[in-house]
Amino acid sequence: MKKIIQKAIDHLKVLTAETVSNAGSGHTGTALGASSILFALFKDHYCFDVSDTDFLNRDRFVLSAGHASALYYSLLSMFGFDVSLQDLQSFRKFGSSTPGHPEFGSIGAVETSTGPLGQGVANAVGMAIAEAFLEERFNAIGFPIINNYTYCFAGDGDLMEGVALEACALAGTYNLKRFILLYDSNDVTIDGRRELSSREDVAKKFKAMGFRVIFVKRGNDYAACTRAIARAKKSNKPCIIIFKTTIGIGTEQQGTSAMHSHPLSADELKAFKAKLGIKESFFIPSDVRDYCLQSTIAGKLAHEKWNQDFAVYGTTHPELYKRLLSFFDSKKVDFEKLASNEKYAEMSMRDINSSMLNELAEKFPQIIGGAADVAASTKAILTNGGDFVAGNKRGRNLHFGVREHAMAAINNGIALYEDFLPFDATFLSFSNYMIPALRMRAMMQLPVLDIFTHDSVLVGEDGPTHQPIEQLGQLRSIIGLNVFRPCDANELAAAYKHYLTERQPVTLVLAKQHVQPTGLSSTKGAGMGGYILKASNKASVVLYSSGSEVPLALSVASELEKMNISASVVSMPCMSIFDAQSESYKAKVLQKESKLKVVIEASNDPSWHKYLSENDLKIEVEKYMHSADGETIYAKAGFSTKHILKQILKKLKTDKK
Repeated sequence: MKKIIQKAIDHLKVLTAETVSNAGSGHTGTALGASSILFALFKDHYCFDVSDTDFLNRDRFVLSAGHASALYYSLLSMFGFDVSLQDLQSFRKFGSSTPGHPEFGSIGAVETSTGPLGQGVANAVGMAIAEAFLEERFNAIGFPIINNYTYCFAGDGDLMEGVALEACALAGTYNLKRFILLYDSNDVTIDGRRELSSREDVAKKFKAMGFRVIFVKRGNDYAACTRAIARAKKSNKPCIIIFKTTIGIGTEQQGTSAMHSHPLSADELKAFKAKLGIKESFFIPSDVRDYCLQSTIAGKLAHEKWNQDFAVYGTTHPELYKRLLSFFDSKKVDFEKLASNEKYAEMSMRDINSSMLNELAEKFPQIIGGAADVAASTKAILTNGGDFVAGNKRGRNLHFGVREHAMAAINNGIALYEDFLPFDATFLSFSNYMIPALRMRAMMQLPVLDIFTHDSVLVGEDGPTHQPIEQLGQLRSIIGLNVFRPCDANELAAAYKHYLTERQPVTLVLAKQHVQPTGLSSTKGAGMGGYILKASNKASVVLYSSGSEVPLALSVASELEKMNISASVVSMPCMSIFDAQSESYKAKVLQKESKLKVVIEASNDPSWHKYLSENDLKIEVEKYMHSADGETIYAKAGFSTKHILKQILKKLKTDKK
């Protein structure tokens, strides 16, 4: 038995090294150093079914150290997943299913896109939260229908990233006992020894966060690795296994930072293969394939047994069975009716959103989420949802604490686990903390809802640190992130319609203050991203606006018409959706034949310039403001009917000359 194990690991190492060298780039070091860890995981512990990679109760594996992708792809190939030897030879090539870092959707087994360090750790914590939620809600005595493990492979760099530690702190707080962190501790980073930048005691840190800590001195030894993972699976706490390994083991530069992203040269690869007694290239011996196939077959049988158990569960626990089957179903919603509640006329946008969110959560049990310790201000809380805590994991309100980055990345993991509809919330000015996770979310097109309140300088007294200016531009620049800044309930309902029907990422940017209903808005129009709110025949001036500034734009239009200057108002709740419309529709809405086009928005978002010519006008926030009441700051920034009207008249007069 030991002989075939060593043969399999040796061929895994060679296959991995060849994959990187053939590409001419990649990360040989970690891939070789971690080979025994991940082979032990795949061979003895990881529950998977290559014929159904979406099997609900499969184990989740996240390669947070995504630069070790060559090792991951090689393992997938050896264990029968849809990765051929030809795919390995196409590693890092344009259009291949084996990109430089794992990408969600490229291969069925890949649970999430990874590469930016720390993100995968937080994604894995989100997956473990989703598992614990379903486990507590649907399992019955004798029927552990949901009991999968979430394994996450991380390196020294991952655990230096704040997002990973924020997420792990929550894993400990929530006592996610089926979360197992496989830590490849090789004490080397790109720039040198780990001690140059970090001398902390990782074991003590994780113990303090509520983890069980298992230390493996011989992390390059298969037997030691598999025993440690078996122990971790028995833990009643989340577990970190610290494997002490040698980066680039078996190469001439093993143990040095030079091996981090070093493809072996032809001579180095030849020497490495000779050392292991392997002559073939891109080759998996039949006995090694057969040995790996034992685990592949075991995974298939485990899935079949689960199907049988699930059928019996349906007979013995029909109500639970029915609820589980319907848990992720889509529900029909009349979104226009949702927006028609008369009480909304007297509410702030954050309060309107709270009401809508709760009403929709009654229909969609898969809506769960929370805020970064500002639920009382964002109003993003499920009134009847209960709290998700260590002793009650059926609660739907997640308390993330002041951990915005981890909150966003964890929600990505929750969405990835299955068809959950998670939400997160904080102030718009703090969205900066979340940008890396929002970018990953948009890249994977995950159905996660952001709720950003306190949408402009109207925040007031908290001062420039809390007054968002550039944030709208930052968010709108993320490709695939649908940023909605609604002016009222109708436009907010359009955002929810897009979120719940298209299942794409949606970011809500909401006013904390009461916004006067326009009486002109349309859920259908808002669903197009932008639409004519107030029309004027052959308008001389067209005012483009969003959210809190839409009523102001209507006020300016009214004053212009008193001066016999025809004016139209365009509401633009979501630029990305508007930009995807037909050219004829966009031309009709933008009315570029008008004399002057004016943007009115309390931001400095340069995105608006694509709708303007150099002679048009943009009313924006041009500097950080001061601490004062919101109305004063708003006016000082130039957002008053009088000031905007003056600017427009001046521009029209100049243009006549």
